[in-house]
Amino acid sequence: MKRSVRLLIKGSVQGIFFRQFIKENADKHDIKGHVRNLEDGRVEVFIEGDQDKVDSMISLCKQGPQHSQIRGVEEKEERFQDFKDFRIIRF
Repeated sequence: MKRSVRLLIKGSVQGIFFRQFIKENADKHDIKGHVRNLEDGRVEVFIEGDQDKVDSMISLCKQGPQHSQIRGVEEKEERFQDFKDFRIIRF
């Protein structure tokens, strides 16, 4: 079964390779979607794929890379959009 989730992650998550950490793990887990920094300091992660793989990615996002400090994760179920790859969106 497929699942799509949008995560909004608060904490010390910008400027410490957080987006690259998410991309590398998404590629390993065959997850599609995107990650981007938001102007308010949060990071948005949109992930979709097989339910068990999405669940694993959610756990990784809540943990983050070594120097991140996650203070909160807002999780919202989304409509499946059938992304073809995983991208880091830069502004």
